[in-house]
Amino acid sequence: MTSLEKEAPRALLAGASRRWIRLLPWGLAFVLCVALLPTTIQVLSVDYGLNGGLASALAVAQAAPLLLAVVRPLQAWYVIFAADVAGALALLTVDLAAPQVWPFPPMEIVGYVGLCLALGLREPRRRLVLVWLATAGAGVGLEFVAPDGTRGNGTLLTILSGVALVLAAALRERYEAQRRLAEQETISEAERGRRTLLEERARIARELHDVVAHHMSVITVQADTAAYRHDLGGLPPDVRAEFTSIAATARESLGEMRRLLGVLRNEETRGELAPQPGLPQIAQLVEATARAGGSVEFTPCDADVPEAVGLSAYRIVQEALANVVRHAPGAPTHVSVAADGERLTVRVVNGPPPKPPAAPLEERGTGHGLVGMRERVRLVGGELDTGPLPDGGFRVAARLPVTANDNEGTP
Repeated sequence: MTSLEKEAPRALLAGASRRWIRLLPWGLAFVLCVALLPTTIQVLSVDYGLNGGLASALAVAQAAPLLLAVVRPLQAWYVIFAADVAGALALLTVDLAAPQVWPFPPMEIVGYVGLCLALGLREPRRRLVLVWLATAGAGVGLEFVAPDGTRGNGTLLTILSGVALVLAAALRERYEAQRRLAEQETISEAERGRRTLLEERARIARELHDVVAHHMSVITVQADTAAYRHDLGGLPPDVRAEFTSIAATARESLGEMRRLLGVLRNEETRGELAPQPGLPQIAQLVEATARAGGSVEFTPCDADVPEAVGLSAYRIVQEALANVVRHAPGAPTHVSVAADGERLTVRVVNGPPPKPPAAPLEERGTGHGLVGMRERVRLVGGELDTGPLPDGGFRVAARLPVTANDNEGTP
């Protein structure tokens, strides 16, 4: 994007969400221009007796820039303000036959007030004060040279322009405050979602690192005790040294793993001493949900799957059943776990609750349910399908690979 494109001014209210609001400034400017242009020519030439050519020139300078005010109100003010003052001075050259309003005829006041509204919607306070001071100075200064018999209205223009500037500036600042508040809420919501995701990833990492630490402990014990459990007397010394090296490397890796777990666990998290749950513990979740008042059917699976996959399946069922209890208490639910040799399929499907909950369903909670499910499925390279059912229930279906693949372990 070039510097010229960056500096290109936008029309007033161009950021409004509704189209008719964006078109409103153009419509008002067009109506004022079309109405004031012939009216100014007629009044200046007929009522005030000004030369027709001069009256037409002043009318164009006072009305046409109102269209420019939609995009560049300050530049339009320069032209209209100068034209209004020039028009007042031009009226001093004619003999006013009857008492007339001076120095600003009524149609000039209407156009000037509309211009002040445009200025208030665009310019900062400092410039608005300078504009008002220039208007007041012109009105007061022209009063000293007012022709005899005329009715001065410089004070009226000063008051009306000040009110228009203040009103428009207040509306602009209110809109800006609302816009900044909406932007801050959007940023806060994004940060909240990001924090939730990071917390869930840390929790998953703690659990999976516990699994890895368990495997490292087994390797260490096996390598250390191999010489005692098997007859290795006939093995060469370098082979026995290899077992010793394996045990030492595994022990060192286990120490690093424990230090990493200490970093992942926050101050409020106590060390988990119980083994990580897997497929056999899903039945306990189902029983607990049934005791809470729900009707739960369970189709178990006794397949032998990696601990990370079993842990992910357990947590997915745990989160899904928690959502059923929270959002659809008493709803009939079916939990099924099945394996086909390559994938483990976990399904949790609930129907509508027997009666609507007393409180409205959470549309945007602070829990980690769906976020945690997605992260666990992504971690093992699986697929997750969630969504509402036509009858008012909800479905959670996860397909987790039980064999090693390129996606497993992707950070």
